[in-house]
Amino acid sequence: MSEEKLHAYLDRELDATASVELEREMAQNPALRASYERLRELSGAIREKADYHAAPRRFTAPERKPRTWLLAPAFAMVLAIGIALGVFLAQPREEEPVAAEAVSAHVRATLAGHLVDVPSSDQHTVKPWLSTRLPFSPPVADLSSDGYPLVGARVDHVAGQSVAALVYKRREHVIDVFISPAAREAAPASAARDGFNVERFARGGMRYVIVSDLNRNELDDFAKLLAAR
Repeated sequence: MSEEKLHAYLDRELDATASVELEREMAQNPALRASYERLRELSGAIREKADYHAAPRRFTAPERKPRTWLLAPAFAMVLAIGIALGVFLAQPREEEPVAAEAVSAHVRATLAGHLVDVPSSDQHTVKPWLSTRLPFSPPVADLSSDGYPLVGARVDHVAGQSVAALVYKRREHVIDVFISPAAREAAPASAARDGFNVERFARGGMRYVIVSDLNRNELDDFAKLLAAR
């Protein structure tokens, strides 16, 4: 296993299939997993502790007095750019890596044929089972009357933490709902990754990431039903 592949996995540059293969190898090879963890810790330490310094004054351009007749349009342009940048930065881009890892977890469970650890359509069975295995108690909704029956749940790992994975079905389509604690509310957002549709939102102190090959409209309807519970 080349270090380049570990770096590519850390930077989320591998596709879903390659990521699943690498995760399977790491699960079977403690030394490989340790190498990845060292790379991940080093990357995090660099981001958190690296010093940043302003450029010396000799490299800055000499100050010029602005022309008064240019101030009004220049200010308007800066304001417009600032508003656009604010909207861009307000988007939940930090959730994108989570969505990518959720898709990988969905693919991994599907390929392994291990979608559920507790096969049950009873929310009163699934919720206690998850609560005893996680440091939080995830909500479990019964959506069978809406055409999305619960088939069970498992404990999975996304973004370096244990999450609840509720498994629903729509006809022959599997829907994975990954639930973990969230620090703040987040509006619904949609995406498509590696042939799968992804819906995500945060409410009631929980983050929901929904992954399925179900069509976008039906998955959006499912997400709205889940958010309303």
